[in-house]
Amino acid sequence: MFIKAMRAKIHRATITQTDLEYVGSITIDETLLRAVGMHPNEVVTIADIDNGQRFETYIIRGEADSGIIGINGAAAKLVNEGDRVIIFSSAYLQPKEIENHAAKVIVVDEENRIAERLSYASGMDAVEVGAGAE
Repeated sequence: MFIKAMRAKIHRATITQTDLEYVGSITIDETLLRAVGMHPNEVVTIADIDNGQRFETYIIRGEADSGIIGINGAAAKLVNEGDRVIIFSSAYLQPKEIENHAAKVIVVDEENRIAERLSYASGMDAVEVGAGAE
């Protein structure tokens, strides 16, 4: 048996561009990807805070420190520039692994710069691991 757990999250990112004609994906600033350990081609779930849409797509690495969060292809119809989104990835863990697992989380500001780094512990007896502003 496996448990699907959140592995990483970018919280409250702002959509900076949409491109309906591009061949799918979400473009994410490389600095944000590195901060949470997400990778190009990794499948992520996007939840739009402003309109409630939720969808999956894969990551394309954007220019570091550019602040880019771009929704491409058909998913561009589901969001608007300026919408705030939550981007999260998952991992399948064995029950014995979940007690030692912690998800990496960043909260970003209006310009998609890291404002806070968090770690969400997954174990039932775990204490939250570190939180801090950038």
